Amino acid sequence: MKALIAYVSRTGNTQTMAEYIAEGLRMTGNQADLKKVAEIKKPQDIQGYDAYIFGCPTYHRDMTQSMKQFLFLAKEAGLEGKIGGAFGSYTHSGDAAQIIFDTMENVYGMNMTDLGHFLITEKVVGTEEGTKACQDYGRAIGEKLG
Repeated sequence: MKALIAYVSRTGNTQTMAEYIAEGLRMTGNQADLKKVAEIKKPQDIQGYDAYIFGCPTYHRDMTQSMKQFLFLAKEAGLEGKIGGAFGSYTHSGDAAQIIFDTMENVYGMNMTDLGHFLITEKVVGTEEGTKACQDYGRAIGEKLG
């Protein structure tokens, strides 16, 4: 099975999370492709995956403009019923991951993997605890894939 991890990262924290989530997916025998949302230009660019994990840091209690644009594009990709996950790093509020999770579940109709809408503070991202949390989320999604 194959999963797409599409993310926005400004300082590298969300990218680091994406890489560890991919490791967790691979630990369950699944394939994981990582793409920055800026590389994705049309809905066809994300079709053909069994699971989708979208990540974005929170800035000013919101997601980035590029993630908002990506979510409109992703809606056209026909993700209904697919396995999904959402994640993001933050300093004082983790609103972006929650908004992404809710969009994937309620607008797209996806089968979401809920581990507290997976998000961790920026200071935890590079620690052993952060690495394990990301890998565990990837493994949970991978186990759901079967």
